Amino acid sequence: MSAYDIEAIEEAVADLRRQVSDLHSELTRYDLVAWTAGNVSGRVPGHDLFVIKPSGVSYDELRADAMVVCDLDGTVIPGTRGSERSPSSDTAAHAYVYRHMGHVGGVVHTHSTYATAWAARNEPIPCVITAMADEFGGDIPIGPFAIIGDDSIGRGIVATLTGHRSRAVLMANHGVFTIGSDAKDAVKAAVMCEDVARTVHIARAGGPLVPIDPAAIDSLFDRYQNVYGQHDQNGDPA
Repeated sequence: MSAYDIEAIEEAVADLRRQVSDLHSELTRYDLVAWTAGNVSGRVPGHDLFVIKPSGVSYDELRADAMVVCDLDGTVIPGTRGSERSPSSDTAAHAYVYRHMGHVGGVVHTHSTYATAWAARNEPIPCVITAMADEFGGDIPIGPFAIIGDDSIGRGIVATLTGHRSRAVLMANHGVFTIGSDAKDAVKAAVMCEDVARTVHIARAGGPLVPIDPAAIDSLFDRYQNVYGQHDQNGDPA
């Protein structure tokens, strides 16, 4: 597909535009963002493209046609709907993740209050509740401090999460980035990251935290990822 085959691009991204636009309402629903901060992106299946929120646009003004289509270098595809808008200021970070983590289909960034408080202390969230073991397979790690504007944040995300079971990283003094198999999965990780960050914060205020045994974390993670929920006739998660 030519980078300028606009009709083919728009056909490929039509459903994803709606999905990514709609998923931004989940960030406001769960109080993960303030004003215009935060963003969701989704990789276009089968193509070296992704769709991301435009920069500085209010959440109540977001529409599918406003989503910006970029290649995996973070360059806006000219002539596509939304191409007259500047993409999110975090576009370079999202693009770097997609280039270097082929299994990732969605990326989310928030400054959610409790998780960002851990990031402000440069402190990982320790795995002391089963919900963390289930969803993240252990601690939620801290990534390096990086300035917005180039791919430095993306480099930190990839370096921190490569080989790690967590789908969330707390970028030092900044906020949360999550990855997922698709955009919805990445949003779920962002919601769960804030939920456990709040719970562990409250628990620590009441006294010392009690870590979960690593073997139990492994067992909980395996059960949740491979057994929990509905499955199709082949045994795969539905």
